[in-house]
Amino acid sequence: MKSSATNANTISLKQYGILHANFHYQEEPEQLQKATIDKNMGVETSNGTLAVNTGEFTGRSPMDRFIVKDNITKDKVWWGPVNIPFESEKFDALYAKVIDYLNEKELFVRDSYACADQDYRLNIRVINEYPWSNMFAYNMFLRPTASELDDFTPEWTVINAPGFMADAAADGTRQHNFAILNFTRKIALIGGTGYTGEIKKGIFSALNFILPVYKETLPMHCSANVGKEGDTAIFFGLSGTGKTTLSTDPNRKLIGDDEHGWTSRNTVFNFEGGCYAKVINLSQEQEPEIFGAIKPGAILENVVLDEKGNVDFTDTSITQNTRVSYPIHHIDNIQLPSIGKNVKNIFFLTADAFGVLPPISKLTPSQAAYHFISGYTAKVAGTEAGVVEPVPSFSACFGAPFMPLHPTKYAEMLSKKMKESGVDVWLVNTGWTGGPYGVGTRMKLKYTRAMITAALNGELGLYSYDKYHIHSVFGVAQPRECPGVPTSVLSPRATWNNDEKYYTTAFKLTNAFRENFKKYESYASEEIRRGGPQRYAF
Repeated sequence: MKSSATNANTISLKQYGILHANFHYQEEPEQLQKATIDKNMGVETSNGTLAVNTGEFTGRSPMDRFIVKDNITKDKVWWGPVNIPFESEKFDALYAKVIDYLNEKELFVRDSYACADQDYRLNIRVINEYPWSNMFAYNMFLRPTASELDDFTPEWTVINAPGFMADAAADGTRQHNFAILNFTRKIALIGGTGYTGEIKKGIFSALNFILPVYKETLPMHCSANVGKEGDTAIFFGLSGTGKTTLSTDPNRKLIGDDEHGWTSRNTVFNFEGGCYAKVINLSQEQEPEIFGAIKPGAILENVVLDEKGNVDFTDTSITQNTRVSYPIHHIDNIQLPSIGKNVKNIFFLTADAFGVLPPISKLTPSQAAYHFISGYTAKVAGTEAGVVEPVPSFSACFGAPFMPLHPTKYAEMLSKKMKESGVDVWLVNTGWTGGPYGVGTRMKLKYTRAMITAALNGELGLYSYDKYHIHSVFGVAQPRECPGVPTSVLSPRATWNNDEKYYTTAFKLTNAFRENFKKYESYASEEIRRGGPQRYAF
């Protein structure tokens, strides 16, 4: 049952222990969508887009992510609750069980690669139990040409078996699902979960080890775009902060929306060949580029359809983490190849549900390193069980679940690159204004876009006291004026109309920053430590 749309040479899976020939190789998205529909694993929306339900897991499971502790990783990985060690012998035994399981299945195999810069290219083979998982791999990884497939040699392999359930007691996992990286065998082994994000994040985590350790390149959980003058902008941010939305700008070419490397040559390259965007409350008016990318070839995950196949993007009855995966060419205005030069601006995006951070502020190098290590955003009521008021959420380097090394390693690399390139760094609050969540309102997208555009165009003026106000609690420099934004919006304190409540809440957040940073203090330089809030609540 081998099939190929590329006329590539016949491949074998015997090196993985898969002995049968019941697999489809390098199928096109149309074939994989049809197979998904035929197997009753998905449906088509009114415009022909594939919609699937990922089952029990509608997001990543960080507590079930492991790294094999071996001679490569034992002295380099930052072991702990983010990087949980797994024994080599346990991995080998579990791998054998997964392969036995897959030997009884019809499989879908794809050769692809990560890293748009050919000097960093990582060839990947993905072996999937489900056709729509293989379609996701087509969307999210870079796609080799037919001639490149003729002599394709995979370096890493992703083995994805959503239907396989581990026996935690026997297999060494926490429960029945798992995502395990083995750097010696160069395998990402995933089982017990249909959430496709585990596939791409497995390779991202591997690159977060490989690039800094062996390539002197900073891996980043960020989006990036490039302007008409060739200037590159980088957008860091956790889920829900607007990273994909704000980097998808009709006036700038998109490099990529989630994962990039920053080289010693001051170039930025995309790891991926597609985008994986949240679609909660998506609208054509607010986000026309992403809305337009949802067409045949894309995959919608865990959305709700009406009887006519129309998507209700406001319905979160399955999950708040509704998603769409699409190849990057579904966006019209893209950079080809996905590489940018001349990094000029970095934006740290945070959805501050406390409503106390300025909507935009300029950071010093020490502040940038501090906020990079902190990786702050906030959870709001209703997003998780038990969350009834804003809760600070910190994820080191804006991607702690994917960082095998200590966060200060990445922060030091970022700080060095910032100084070498003379880049401007901005902290942008896409969260609340006029009060915390439940009192204030979400910052208007048009204002955030205007602030970012002004920063990119050099319209926020020189760093001087007449142009900027130094925030009395956080110490960051907030501009006094910005084209297209009411002056009152630029001062979070002024929007509250209650100084006492504002400062009480601001100090509450600064104390949360300090408490979070304690675990990094012994590793951080004095310069980085000086970048945090300097005032205490009494």
